[in-house]
Amino acid sequence: MRNKVSTEDLIKKRFSEEKAQEIISQADKEINEIKWGGRRAGAGRKPKGEVLQFTRRLTEKENKFIDYARAHNINYDDLMQG
Repeated sequence: MRNKVSTEDLIKKRFSEEKAQEIISQADKEINEIKWGGRRAGAGRKPKGEVLQFTRRLTEKENKFIDYARAHNINYDDLMQG
């Protein structure tokens, strides 16, 4: 079975303590700037409790008809019989 060696161990072995700390801190800084994974805007599932917003791409006339039909309980199935 092989022993696991970390990158930090290799850096500390190769460079002086001061230089090694400088390299490790610079690497940490760059990694934090990249922002690996995590929640990003528009990625993955929405958090619980967040209500989705629906958009209707209709003309003004179609919007008025739908609002009127909902307000007056018009049955679309009966309208479509023909």
